[in-house]
Amino acid sequence: MKKIFFSLVCMAIAMTASAQNIQLHYDLGHSFYSDLRTRPNVTTTVEMFKPDKWGSTFLFTDIDYFSDGAAGAYWEIAREFNVTANKQWAVHVEYDGGATTIERTGIGNRFQHAFLAGGAWNWASKDFSKTFSLQAMYKYYFKGYGRGAFNGFQATAVWGDTFAKGLCTFSGFLDVWYDKDVCGKLILLSEPQFWFNFNALKGMEGINVSVGTEVEISNNFVFNDDGNNHKFYAIPTIAAKWTF
Repeated sequence: MKKIFFSLVCMAIAMTASAQNIQLHYDLGHSFYSDLRTRPNVTTTVEMFKPDKWGSTFLFTDIDYFSDGAAGAYWEIAREFNVTANKQWAVHVEYDGGATTIERTGIGNRFQHAFLAGGAWNWASKDFSKTFSLQAMYKYYFKGYGRGAFNGFQATAVWGDTFAKGLCTFSGFLDVWYDKDVCGKLILLSEPQFWFNFNALKGMEGINVSVGTEVEISNNFVFNDDGNNHKFYAIPTIAAKWTF
């Protein structure tokens, strides 16, 4: 459930406040696709964003679960350094990495660790109800998990739109990156989310609970029960979020 919270970068910088959330997702991939029966059913996500006078730091961790325990984990940490006074342009550096268990899925260590560096452009509407970010980065894959080190690139778009007087939020990201071992040499991953925000209801101010859904849209990313990642999938979740 990566990078959704990063759509609030511009808003948080302007307000100079930290923010974080915890998400719980029930994954419906096993119900929609016959070749995803061994896919973990539950994912928790913890996200943190903290701005300062130099830029901002963002990190998140996903943990996937089977009924008898954790199946694997993935995390990212990103740092931006402002290069313009209006904080729209920034230098972006990032680390990605994680691992999955092999006992239940037959697939282990599928996240090859990577370092990314490049530029970012961040935009927000005057009331910060709409945000948008673009990132273009060099990506270096470290040697490991049965593959050698190699160079690549990644392009990322992140968006957020809160509407209906704060009652609804549509947010998400789109990543496209180079991978030398997949068909077409490109991997696509997008995770749009829709949230219904209870704290926008009269009498529920301060109750920072949201319910909604996420759809993981991917090509050449999701590993199926055969150990292959060469297909397109659109996998929905049922989700809840606490922002604090």
